[in-house]
Amino acid sequence: MSLLLEPTAQNIKDEKIYKEMGLTDEEFGLVEKILGRLPNYTELGLFSVMWSEHCSYKNSKPLLKKFPVTGEQVLQGPGEGAGIVDIGDGQAVAFKIESHNHPSAIEPYQGAATGVGGIIRDVFSMGARPIAILNSLRFGELDSARVRYLFEEVVAGIAGYGNCIGIPTVGGEIQFDASYDGNPLVNAMCVGLIDHKDIQKGQAKGVGNTVMYVGAKTGRDGIHGATFASEELSDASEEKRPAVQVGDPFMEKLLLEACLELIKSDALIGIQDMGAAGLTSSSAEMASKAGSGIEMNLDLVPQRETGMTAYEMMLSESQERMLIVIEKGREQEIQELFHKYDLDAVAVGYVTDDHNLRLTHNGEVVADVPVDALAEDAPVYHKPSSEPAYYREFQAMENKEPEVENVEETLLALLKQPTIASKEWVYDQYDYQVRTNTIVTPGSDAAVLRIRGTEKALAMTTDCNSRYLYLDPETGGKIAVAEASRNIICSGGKPLAITDCLNFGSPDKPEIFWQMEKAVDGMSEACRELNSPVIGGNVSLYNETNGTAVYPTPVVGMVGLIDNVKHITTQSFKKAGDLVYLIGDTKTEFGGSELQKLVHGKIFGKAPELNLDIEKLRQQQLLEAIQQGLVASAHDLAEGGLAVALAESAFGTDGLGVEAEIDGSAVTALFSETQSRFLVSVSPEHKEAFEALVDAAHIGHVTAQSAIFVRNGGQAVINRPVKDFEDSWRGAISCLLS
Repeated sequence: MSLLLEPTAQNIKDEKIYKEMGLTDEEFGLVEKILGRLPNYTELGLFSVMWSEHCSYKNSKPLLKKFPVTGEQVLQGPGEGAGIVDIGDGQAVAFKIESHNHPSAIEPYQGAATGVGGIIRDVFSMGARPIAILNSLRFGELDSARVRYLFEEVVAGIAGYGNCIGIPTVGGEIQFDASYDGNPLVNAMCVGLIDHKDIQKGQAKGVGNTVMYVGAKTGRDGIHGATFASEELSDASEEKRPAVQVGDPFMEKLLLEACLELIKSDALIGIQDMGAAGLTSSSAEMASKAGSGIEMNLDLVPQRETGMTAYEMMLSESQERMLIVIEKGREQEIQELFHKYDLDAVAVGYVTDDHNLRLTHNGEVVADVPVDALAEDAPVYHKPSSEPAYYREFQAMENKEPEVENVEETLLALLKQPTIASKEWVYDQYDYQVRTNTIVTPGSDAAVLRIRGTEKALAMTTDCNSRYLYLDPETGGKIAVAEASRNIICSGGKPLAITDCLNFGSPDKPEIFWQMEKAVDGMSEACRELNSPVIGGNVSLYNETNGTAVYPTPVVGMVGLIDNVKHITTQSFKKAGDLVYLIGDTKTEFGGSELQKLVHGKIFGKAPELNLDIEKLRQQQLLEAIQQGLVASAHDLAEGGLAVALAESAFGTDGLGVEAEIDGSAVTALFSETQSRFLVSVSPEHKEAFEALVDAAHIGHVTAQSAIFVRNGGQAVINRPVKDFEDSWRGAISCLLS
């Protein structure tokens, strides 16, 4: 039986019950004005989830309008389950990234698993077959038992869901920092392939057409999940475990195949995942987008628990469910299709022309609400913005080198830092070869998957250095986009577009809203300059624990097109004698760097500068060189600078090493995190052609001796076997977990 004793409409107002659901006095007043009466408990629930930040973006909409969202390659921008970009020959790629942060903080296995399940449904709801999963994860320091538990369980949840459903988890990134101690970030990305003719939209068109519920039955898990995701975490958050859904990847596999068969039917009018806010968001949004209404009889909704109320059914976020609209009279054939997969397919309502969401239960109308009021006309806030004092303090600092006594020992120490160290412990738990399309597996700059039946491939990555964003959100926002683009370029791909997941603290704090504002400004500028429009994404705010916010972390998911698989490039050196080049100048830039954190135990100062004109030019030059077959290996210089890039390029090369010569300060040359730089190797036969095309400095060569040997002014500053560095790098995370 239901545990809820529903209060009367008057009690809702008098006792301000709406505040428990996340609505303010002003918002409740607006609901009353829209309806011309007091809402009942079910209607209040509809408004509370749809007007939550997670569903309405009421605090972030003014910022999201700054993003460039169109381009000749864009077939579907923001507003549907996923964005879609043309890749030629009648094919397209659909992709999106979303957060599951709060659920993962209190129930890490299921929180992460259902995050994966939800993003997969977003992609196949567009008619695309999912081909890859990526993730972007943030945790506190691994010296905390609680953080280790969260880390291990989140990884297990991602692996458990992705492996069972048979979609390869091929890439991602993980950063560790104390700012995430109480509030991990779990962002999941899915990439799918689709033919132009199969593109679907979540719209409820055609008065009288049938609304069908398909997939798993509805339970009480996940009720008010969207509201829970729109508030700060606190000591009381553990009590909200029921707001975390429970996933079933085997059910999702059946649903995926059934829906991909369904899109071939001309009976299908619209389809949408029941994600955040469940049946409420899918029905209201589908009707609002189509300019129609929907009436549903909740007695017909498949339920796995007895005595469920209308409120519970509408707000449940049970997994593996979709809402579809089909041509009237075609119900039987759709039911037969889903029954073939042993799935429920039930006609629960129909499309109306009155622009309302009308719900009946036990023979009574239990809700009658304008769909636009729920979906499109939620209140929008322009929050106050204030530059933090720490930013002014950091901007006034001079760029200084951290003091380093021994660069060789420092490199060993950096390679052990969890953010830099090998993530094999993580991705070895993922099945990244299932379906046998993965050409470049986890561990390189970007993952690469072939497109069967063509010579093309897709490169994909997730990126964001949140330390840079904390120091300087606008510059850090540019860097996040630029680094993602660099990783695609290094893999031989041309960047197509991005999807983003904007993870921030509370927008009610002017300093946090300033971080959001500036980060979006920086990202928008970089997207325009690098021709990578934003085709969708997610906003996750209130990532705070007991009043302390995470670093601003706007994660960028990017997909690029490799025209010919012959252009696929990886970071590993290929053969002895190849020439090693550094593209880009190096400056004394250590703000937010791994070396700064290692030496000082904290970050401060200025973030590295980024000139987008220079960034664009270097990316174009390198991609052209790769496409002309002049480049043997390519690696983006990121955390840890040149020294880490040299080491990573030597790892896993079956006995190869590198010899290099640096100038000036060894600390700056080796560990600075100056942007817009690449480390590449080139066969001697391509030397002249490469140098004519790319502005780069020849700094050394690949050797047959498995050692990293670096001279500075003729004196050896690093001279040690690759194995020593590789052992430090490979074993660091597993050592911390044991």
